[in-house]
Amino acid sequence: MAIYTKEEARRIMEKALSFSTADACEINISGSESGNIRYARNTVSTSGHRSNQTLVVQSNFGLKSGVATIDEFDDASLKKVVERAEELAKLAPENPEFMPPLGPQTYDESITYSKATANITPGYRAEVAASSINPAASKDVTSAGFLNDSAGFSAMLNSNGLFAYNKSTNVNFTVTMRTNDGTGSGWVTRDFNDVSKFDAVEASNVAIDKAIMSREAKAIEPGKYTVILEPAASIGLLQNMFGSIDARTADEGRSFMSKEGGGNKLGEKIIDERINLWSDPLHPDVPTPTWNGQGQPLKKMKWIENGVVKNLAYSRYWAKQKGVDPVPFPSNAIMDGGNASLEDLIKSTRKGILVTRLWYIRGVDPQTLLYTGLTRDGTFYIENGRIKHPVKNFRFNESPIIMLNNLEELGQQVRINGNLIPYMKVRDFTFTSLSDAV
Repeated sequence: MAIYTKEEARRIMEKALSFSTADACEINISGSESGNIRYARNTVSTSGHRSNQTLVVQSNFGLKSGVATIDEFDDASLKKVVERAEELAKLAPENPEFMPPLGPQTYDESITYSKATANITPGYRAEVAASSINPAASKDVTSAGFLNDSAGFSAMLNSNGLFAYNKSTNVNFTVTMRTNDGTGSGWVTRDFNDVSKFDAVEASNVAIDKAIMSREAKAIEPGKYTVILEPAASIGLLQNMFGSIDARTADEGRSFMSKEGGGNKLGEKIIDERINLWSDPLHPDVPTPTWNGQGQPLKKMKWIENGVVKNLAYSRYWAKQKGVDPVPFPSNAIMDGGNASLEDLIKSTRKGILVTRLWYIRGVDPQTLLYTGLTRDGTFYIENGRIKHPVKNFRFNESPIIMLNNLEELGQQVRINGNLIPYMKVRDFTFTSLSDAV
């Protein structure tokens, strides 16, 4: 059994801690039970179950740290792994940025665990695969998909009295549909903590419809276009922006949050005033653990309000250097949306392009957050409020900062990769060349 209760996890970690002779010791334990099914060419290819458990010990002598890992939790093994971490710590160079373990903390009770997800059976996974394979085959489409579900826990204990525990579940699904003539492709991803929110039939049908609609795409000239970005398209750019709200890289002149002449853009308006971005581990649609890997409590936090930078993330070390309180990185990202559906956004567009997905995204300039990549799996030309025809895929060069300053309209929010992101209509999105990929 890889999932331990709070009491079982604490007992194991306390036993390991009893063997420590270091100045400070931190112990993390985690475990999970997960299952999956994979299918391709309208046939199930693999299915499986995994059970994992790991205990990690970090020992410190002064500014020296050593880490050792083990997956056996009997007393002899626990003693062995603690001794190994201490051996490595004594050999390690000093880390001038080392921060001692935190003391006891108070955490909110998380809402990341769903019994329904934990109880998923192989039979359920087979039904999900059938929900893609059967309708695809009936429409001359070939499906390839993957479903993974997991239930697990993580816990932390240290020599300064901190103890944290969390139990969570997740289900992740992706499917690609290709028309059998090789000219059309559709794709969908879904992720939830609670599997009761997942509709495999709906998701598969969306991908099938996209595949059929995207057959025999026409080439149009690259350039600047009004685009409607589905959340699966914008998230690749936005996640790179979310990961760059770090105070240190800004203060050191290494990010788009860096201010000319030094410092950061805290308090400055950087994007459209309709953009509000925050994180909340207790949001019912995108819950996360209420503590992070350093044992810091996670709370609801505003990052951008009405286009203005309200907070930046400060590591414990950098906060100490700057004389401010630490601000942990967000565990999720929630962006305000509007009431418009995808269909509403299409109807209100005179000329534009609907983008299902962006992929192969690579950085060009960290100072402006300029990225390049490709559209994929369903790109469509819109004229007079209707999808007129599919278009060949494009290479793009765009920055999420420029994108969010060219905002025309926000639509409804959708969960994507553990975040809540709205449909967006954006003007002057830059496509630089065509791609022959489907």
